[in-house]
Amino acid sequence: MRKKKTIIGAGVLTAIASSLCCITPVLALISGTSGVASTFSWLEPFRPYLIGFTILVLGFAWNQKLKQKKDMDCACETDQKPTFFQSILFLGMVTIFAVAITLFPYYSTIFYPKNEREIIVVDKIAIQTLDLEIKGMTCASCEEHINHAVNQLHGVLNIKSSYQNGNAKIKFDSAKTTLKEIEKAVNSTGYLVRITKKK
Repeated sequence: MRKKKTIIGAGVLTAIASSLCCITPVLALISGTSGVASTFSWLEPFRPYLIGFTILVLGFAWNQKLKQKKDMDCACETDQKPTFFQSILFLGMVTIFAVAITLFPYYSTIFYPKNEREIIVVDKIAIQTLDLEIKGMTCASCEEHINHAVNQLHGVLNIKSSYQNGNAKIKFDSAKTTLKEIEKAVNSTGYLVRITKKK
């Protein structure tokens, strides 16, 4: 019993660890502690191994549970009813939780508010485009965290972050916001920024 709990617990922990780099930016947004968003980005290279370990552990737990059920069906019936934590229902709930957590990077963007606002441009000469190199982004949740932080600035017309390219392209009105403010907004998320191109 104790061994099974340990196995199931290990499966849940590795599932959480596999998506921690993408869960942290959402938690940082909700709690208002933006600077910790990139704290677990170092886990990203280990994500495939953590997912694989989760699958192995939960597969083993399911194998043991189904094997045990089959053995019980064949043997004489006992009056001892398994506890909730020994039930197939509990293992099913743990498996669904592990799958939901593992897939979190694919739906994490739903937690970010849409920053749509009408922007009036007075002087088109003041419009500038900026290309930032950003280190530490690992998924769409990281992109949304940076987009959200920069979109809070007055004068930002458009931002498109890409974790795959490790950059963000920002179009802004230099009469309303500055390069320093944009850099400060990105740095406040905990990701490392470097200005590469400015037009």
